[in-house]
Order: sequence, then structure tokens, then C-alpha cells
Amino acid sequence: MMLTALGLMSGTSLDGVDVALIETDGRRVNALGPSGYRPYSDMERNLLRQALYEAVDLPDRDARPGCLKEAERAVTAAHAEAVAAFVAQHRMRFDDIDIVGFHGQTVLHRPERRLTVQIGDGMSLAKTIHVPVMYDFRAADVDAGGQGAPFVPVYHRALAQSLDREGPIVVVNIGGVSNITYIDGDTLIACDTGPGNALLDDHMFRLMNQRFDKDGSTAAMGKVDAAWIGRALEMPFFSMPPPKSLDRNDFAGLKLGDMPPADGAATLTAFTAAAIARIVPLLPKEPKSWIVAGGGARNRTMLHMLRECLAPAEVQAADTLGWASDAIEAQAFGFLAARGLKGLPLSYPATTGVPFPMTGGVIARP
Repeated sequence: MMLTALGLMSGTSLDGVDVALIETDGRRVNALGPSGYRPYSDMERNLLRQALYEAVDLPDRDARPGCLKEAERAVTAAHAEAVAAFVAQHRMRFDDIDIVGFHGQTVLHRPERRLTVQIGDGMSLAKTIHVPVMYDFRAADVDAGGQGAPFVPVYHRALAQSLDREGPIVVVNIGGVSNITYIDGDTLIACDTGPGNALLDDHMFRLMNQRFDKDGSTAAMGKVDAAWIGRALEMPFFSMPPPKSLDRNDFAGLKLGDMPPADGAATLTAFTAAAIARIVPLLPKEPKSWIVAGGGARNRTMLHMLRECLAPAEVQAADTLGWASDAIEAQAFGFLAARGLKGLPLSYPATTGVPFPMTGGVIARP
């Protein structure tokens, strides 16, 4: 039975809430509906940055010390507003939606401690919007010994099945962290590859008071410090085989020194591209094509650097295929909510390292 699912995603870039409608039975995508976006205010973003800082020493997934309780309320309210605005804009009714997939905001991801924390009150959201909400997607995977990320591969596979092209195909999502899905027939492999936009965004915010490097224009003016990238790529993470995952703050110790701002932007952009390319030798076959989604797909300098690093494979932005690049992760959590409702697996041994295919998610009914 086809379900109308609304997916909600607030990523590690801390930019806002993505909303996307999808019609699916949890196995295939019947139709893609409209998408929307509700940006975080500067106040909300600053609160979330503080929450990330205070979450580093969280003892367990239910603890909300310091500003985390306030941040959770803010995240939940922002998502409720995003849903209400989306429904009004598209002249829908809340009861047109069968299920909402609510990812929440990741503030800590430590799978080695069997701990992943996404703040956001699913029960409160369900009562506010009067629609069933599935949330807490990653906890069961991590509790079973999986990495708890990446979680979008099953959706990437559903999208790739509609393409008439020879594999292997890799879908790379460049959000705060970058992750890949390798698809070759029945083979599905996934992992985080390293930094996405998080280091670059933090650099732009700290030195230039800009939220991100629009179109990669600052990086395009800078000079890449190849020696710095070489040293950064010596971190053990990059030689580990998939599956593997990261926390947004895992690279916080990397310092650029007194590099000029444009050189720093160029170096961090090149680092993201080089880290993605480092996964190629760890895959079963060299990919023939790469599809780039997420915020990084809008960064022309990032795409240029990726094409250089991944040649001779074809590299194209997801939007050129008719995929809504900015909406893919939100669509995915609508898709995952439909899968979760039907008890279908959300993660697999080759995507998160979980011992066996795992379903997940918690359902909250209004």
C-alpha cells in the first residue's frame, strides 16, 4: 500500500529544516512531491552550536543538561512550524499525510560508545501537528553495534534503480559530513568519508561572518595547501574500510594556522574532495559515475575539485538528473518512516556494520 510520507531533516550544517513529500510503499518511490525549507534563525543556530559543545560529554542518550533541553524545544518547535508552513503553502490538510519521518538534530554521534543523540521531541511534534511521527531512527542500529550512519543508502538505491546506467554508481551526499552509497546490482555499501561542509562553514563563519562559501567563490580565489591536506589525510579514519561513521566534531582538532581566509577555504574544500576520493581504493570496484547531492552540490569549486580527484569517472550534480538535491535527505526520512512502519530494514551490515539487517524508529501517535 502506498503511503504519503513527509520527511523532515535538520543536518549537521545547522542551516535549517528541510521538508519533502514522497509517495512510497517503503520499497519503491511512486512519486516525489514538493519540498520546502525553514531556515534556523541566528538565535536558534547559536543555541544549537552551544548544544553541540555541551553534548560532548553526555553520559547517555536521554540526558539533556545545560542548554540541551532548551535546544530540544527549539528544534521541535522549528519542525512543527516547518510542517505547518508546508501544509499551508501547498493547500493540504494534515490528515493528507500518513506518516512524518522526523530525524531530529544530531548533537552527538559516538557509536564506539553505542551512543547517538538526536534531539527533538517526537511525541510533542505528533501532538502538535496531529499526524503520526516516526523518530529516533538511529538508536536501534547503534545499540546493536552498528555505526548508526549513514542511513540514506536504502533511499539512494531506490532512486538509482530508476537510472538506466552501468554501475558501479556512487551517490555522495555532502552535508556537514560527507557520506557515500556504492550501488552495483545487489551490492550496497555505505559509509561516511570525512568532512563535508562543516569545517568550511565554520571557517567562513569564524573569519568572514558568512554562513557558507556561496558557489565556492571564496575557495576559488585561494591557494590549496597540499601539505596540510596530506597531513590531515594521515588520520586513521581515512584508511579504515567501510562501514564507518563520524561525528561533526571529529575534525575539530585540525587547525589551519594563520592561513589567509581564501587559502583556508580552498584547502578545506580540497580536503573534503580528497577525503571522498580516498574511499575509492576501499571499494570492490572503481565507480563509473558519481552523483553529488547535499549542500556541496551547489559549490562549483567543490564539484570542480571532485572531478579532478575522481577522474576518469563521471561526476554530476543530482539536480541534473531531476533529483531535488537539497531535498534528498528529507525525502529519505519520509521513505525510511514508511519502511519502519512496515517493519522493513533501514540499515544493513554493509551500510552501518550492524550484525544483521535492522529496522528501527519509534512511532509517536497524536
